[in-house]
Amino acid sequence: MSGMFSIPRLLSCLTIALAACLALLVAPAVAQEMRGHGGPVRALAVAPDGSLAISGSFDSSAILWDIEQGLAVSVLRGHDSSVNAVAALADGRFVTAGEDGRVLLWRPGRAEPEARPVTHEAPVAALAISPDRRSLATASWDGTARIVPLAGGEARVATTQRGPLNAVGFTADGRSIVTGGHDGALRIVPLDGGTERVVELGLPVNALAVAGDGEIAAGLADGRVIVFSGNGVPRGEIRAAETPIVAVGLSPDGTRIAAAGIRGSVAIINRRSLAVERVLVGPGLPVWSLAFRPGTEELLTGGGDRLVRRWLATTGEHLGAVILAKPSDALTRLADHPGAEVFRACSACHTLDPDGGNRAGPTLYGVIGRRIGTAAGYDFSPALRGMDIIWTKETIARLFEIGPTAYTPGTKMPEQRVTDPEDLKDLVDFIAKATGAE
Repeated sequence: MSGMFSIPRLLSCLTIALAACLALLVAPAVAQEMRGHGGPVRALAVAPDGSLAISGSFDSSAILWDIEQGLAVSVLRGHDSSVNAVAALADGRFVTAGEDGRVLLWRPGRAEPEARPVTHEAPVAALAISPDRRSLATASWDGTARIVPLAGGEARVATTQRGPLNAVGFTADGRSIVTGGHDGALRIVPLDGGTERVVELGLPVNALAVAGDGEIAAGLADGRVIVFSGNGVPRGEIRAAETPIVAVGLSPDGTRIAAAGIRGSVAIINRRSLAVERVLVGPGLPVWSLAFRPGTEELLTGGGDRLVRRWLATTGEHLGAVILAKPSDALTRLADHPGAEVFRACSACHTLDPDGGNRAGPTLYGVIGRRIGTAAGYDFSPALRGMDIIWTKETIARLFEIGPTAYTPGTKMPEQRVTDPEDLKDLVDFIAKATGAE
């Protein structure tokens, strides 16, 4: 029965081991274990111009990434719990939705959300943008899908179903939405109030994507991907994994379907023939999210190992973690220091050198002896600016010992702890040496 899990039950499965390699062409992958999030990467989206990506995590944060430079641009903190879904708008804004039921609109460069257009009564599991870019669809475990006008105005309920909704998309003409959920049905719901079409599948629908020509690709809890016509007639199916499919995406040219399985593999499927071209295998933890990068043949994936990875979908080549930052002079100079490897998880958001500047987090150059919330040019949260903490080796150690949420409540920093005493000692010693304190 393990293959019958739906998304609500899957959230307890973060430690599932890597499945045995499928009897298919498996693409090699060399993991670069860098991370910016303090928890699994639950959601991914890429801006229409392909320059920025947004990731949402179980750590309650979302992070904007400059893909080409591999740098974290900013950390968005507006949810009380897991960020389950994200979307990128054509006007440069981003949307996040979380387990707390909130849907938030963000404009890059601002620390607070621009708007809170809707709040559901249960976790929001999926988002979709209408073809005309004017509306947002939300799907929630409260059983409702809602339509939000992006120019402002009241959200409205488009449909109410029995049980949690896991997936939503707009039809190609924008006149209907497609939903999938725990009740085992795919629904096409006209937005003008017409009669909805229900396709009973008998298994939870965990993810879906709609192509420009109207075809619908749905990922099921038994590892199958089924492709339907725009009016819900099945065209064909393929078993993409032996365990539940949790994310589905379509390549920008519409020729490929990517389907992520709970055991860490991503099947790249030829949409016309419904044959698996290759299987991408990561580090063996759940792949929770994926997104194609417009204007390229790249696929981004996010998983239980806290990483965002970058692949060439046409060949299966692993391109390195999206969040891989260029090595700093300090990291190069002190590469043999035992704390350097521990610090690499921090390097996506923090620089060490005098000319490094601020990233998603403030520069750490000169941090020893500096009062919290005072690094020049960084927009700290009001909570941090009001704290009476001077950064020393002891206070930095305490930060990573108990975690940012406990030590600096109100911080925008993703929740991360260093639980090994030796690693913690090495990290603090490295930061002191690398930032000019010793």
